[in-house]
Amino acid sequence: MGDTYIRHIELLGYEKRFFPSQHYVYMFLVKWQDLIEKVVYRKFTEIYDFHKTLKEMFPIESGDISVENRIIPHLPAPRWFDSQRITQNRQDTLSEYTMALINLPRKISRCGHVLTFFKVRPDDLNPPIASHVKKPETFLIPKDSKKIAADITGPIILQTYRAIGDYEKNSSTEMGVKMGDLVDVVEKSESGWWFCQQTNKRGWVPAAYLEPMDGPDESEEQDPNYAGELHVVRKGYTAAQEDEITLKEGETIEVIHKLLDGWWVVRKDETTGYYPSMYLQKSGELNNPENNQLRNKGAPPRRSTIRNVKSIHNQGRKQISQETYRRNSVKYLVSRRKMKNNLIYKGSTITEKDETENNQSKAQPAIPPRPSKDLIVARCSETTKSKIK
Repeated sequence: MGDTYIRHIELLGYEKRFFPSQHYVYMFLVKWQDLIEKVVYRKFTEIYDFHKTLKEMFPIESGDISVENRIIPHLPAPRWFDSQRITQNRQDTLSEYTMALINLPRKISRCGHVLTFFKVRPDDLNPPIASHVKKPETFLIPKDSKKIAADITGPIILQTYRAIGDYEKNSSTEMGVKMGDLVDVVEKSESGWWFCQQTNKRGWVPAAYLEPMDGPDESEEQDPNYAGELHVVRKGYTAAQEDEITLKEGETIEVIHKLLDGWWVVRKDETTGYYPSMYLQKSGELNNPENNQLRNKGAPPRRSTIRNVKSIHNQGRKQISQETYRRNSVKYLVSRRKMKNNLIYKGSTITEKDETENNQSKAQPAIPPRPSKDLIVARCSETTKSKIK
């Protein structure tokens, strides 16, 4: 068995908690060498104490002996009082710090001090709460890394969803739910796996098992786009139902409808069918560790497989059949081919109408010169004399 180490640490955001008193904790997603992901919560004071101990353990790399030898990143000391603005503004610093920390030499990045600090603690799984105190407020970092801290909207009131069926988790990163359970959704992934939390547990849940409290969430789904978006198959899948499609790794297909449960409608030539979105990668995008990890995970259940007649999913927008997808897709492809042929024809040939107009313009006679004034008067005089005779 290989050594234990951390592959990646990502700062998700922070929480404002109110028990036992108001305070802030940062949320980190820790990815381990076996591709298991864990969410841990740490106060800034804890992070700074960890940082000080790390510097004492490695005095040369911390620059205590010679500043030129320092490779351990800097971290500002905590304030006497942590306000929400200070907590928010520290996020960029912490993201850079954890990224640099994991990229340090192995003797530092894989030492017991680092591994122990980022291991899951009991209070990460069961945060202290009190029924008479309001629930924590969660502030997530925007997915767009170009956005600055001031662009973060908050507090982010997490959406509450209801489980429409029993789901037994299949790994330590998932979370099991029972029909009727209420969960808060922290992150909605296009893969069809949503990161959720309850009072005493957190983990990934198939989106197919969840419905919003207020009404159908189909409004969040995009409409079909028959123009298609090119994707490459990262992992092959054999169709298990008639409306699914079998594809092999490396094939290029077009995505025409992205659905929330992680099963997208794709087009291969003129054939359409459902395919797990987690096995697809947008054409032209570079591979990343997260995509590689998804290849090793099973596809989430489809929403149509959850049998619950009372579910609002069965009362919302009518499902589109694969025959309708195929028919509309073929119509679009035919119209696209016609448009392409017309553009090629107009660009490379001259139409009969254009040729006739060109010939007419060439055959037009020149404008005759206007007669002089004296010639006009002389002809008028001759005409008058002839009438008198």
